[in-house]
Amino acid sequence: MKQLLLRFVTPIVGVALFLAALGFAVKNSGLVTLRYYLGAAWQMPLVVVLFIAFVLGAVAGVAASFSYVYRQRREILYLKRERRSRMRTKAED
Repeated sequence: MKQLLLRFVTPIVGVALFLAALGFAVKNSGLVTLRYYLGAAWQMPLVVVLFIAFVLGAVAGVAASFSYVYRQRREILYLKRERRSRMRTKAED
């Protein structure tokens, strides 16, 4: 029953989120001017600027978590090796 419910609810939530994002994009399609140094400027729709900012933020968050995950994996590997060596010494006794 739970899988059947999830099978129907997940696509409905996905479509609702897509429609909300689409509505946001349509309402925020006005051009925005991004100004850089030395007089350089670039015009693009506001929704594109927000999407790029969101993607860059997500990438920065994932990159920041890589060091934590790598450290955890290294510690798990160390603990597994230590456990194996302790089991070997117990088996030899």
